[in-house]
Amino acid sequence: MDTQVSPPTRIEDGFFLALVLIVSIAFAMVVQPLFAAILWGVIAAILFAPVNKRLLTFMPTHRNGAALITLMLILCIVIVPAIVLAMALLQEAVYFYAKIQAGEIDFARMFAQVLNSLPAWARGFLRNWGLTNFDAAQAMLTRGITSSFRTLATQALVIGQSAFGFIMALGVMLYLAFFLLRDGEELAGRVAAAAPLRAHQRQALIQQFVVVIRATIKGSIVVAIVQGLIGGVIFWALGIQGALLWGVLMGAFSLLPAIGTGLIWVPVAIYLFASGAFWQGAVLVACGVLVIGMVDNVLRPILVGRDTRIPDYVVLISTLGGIEMFGFNGIVIGPVIAALFIATWNIFTRMRAAAIAE
Repeated sequence: MDTQVSPPTRIEDGFFLALVLIVSIAFAMVVQPLFAAILWGVIAAILFAPVNKRLLTFMPTHRNGAALITLMLILCIVIVPAIVLAMALLQEAVYFYAKIQAGEIDFARMFAQVLNSLPAWARGFLRNWGLTNFDAAQAMLTRGITSSFRTLATQALVIGQSAFGFIMALGVMLYLAFFLLRDGEELAGRVAAAAPLRAHQRQALIQQFVVVIRATIKGSIVVAIVQGLIGGVIFWALGIQGALLWGVLMGAFSLLPAIGTGLIWVPVAIYLFASGAFWQGAVLVACGVLVIGMVDNVLRPILVGRDTRIPDYVVLISTLGGIEMFGFNGIVIGPVIAALFIATWNIFTRMRAAAIAE
């Protein structure tokens, strides 16, 4: 006698979907403390996946070996230089702060020097905005900058205290990157198959995610490194103290479209002109406009391609919002969310247009 199995009821389906949601949220809460390590492990795997594929063409039966070699490249090309730069930057910040404490660098005097060199109309403009209490402004500026460098100087102790956490996060990132490099295509296929989306929707979203990750890293961080390096060399050649520190700051600010490195070199150029160093100021302005500023226009299209670029105003807003919400990780998370937002609405628009056409 054959027995028929009745189809699942809506209650059972609803309960199972709720269970899937609860378990997924619980898993997200468990891995949340290692979110940054997981994020950068995924990013490293996406960026170096082409290298891993190229290695597999020479050693197709050694997936572990190819992934391990790729991981060594990530260590040598990215992680070791980043650690060395961070240590050098910390030493530079401590040295710079010591000079401020010793009075060798007097920001109050520099501020007054710039203000006194301004033309009458500029001083009148500042006066109209209520910026007449220059002594208070100088004191506030000095306190703010001194406090910033004090914070940087004390990071040596923080880094020492959190060394174990940093090493653990780095280990998780590399461990995850290894398995994503080795089994990435299979895992991506499983995720795509589990996603309750149509095939063309899955393909569009996955493709957009990968494109934006690569575009953000290659088109933003690589450009930032180049601009910061050029800016630091220019500052060093002009004899400006703290060239490494200013170069890193220029690289960081270059992640923000439209304003970028000008937030650093423009005030420095103004101070050079105000202090009588006219040729240094002229050289800095020329290099800032013609060299540092042109790097973005030249390199970004080559590295990213014009068709994959998100509009600059979207990049600016999403980057600032991402940093506000997620800290340093927001540099990547913000633009990725913005790109997925645009891709989702593009898919929805095409589906709606097709439905209307029918």
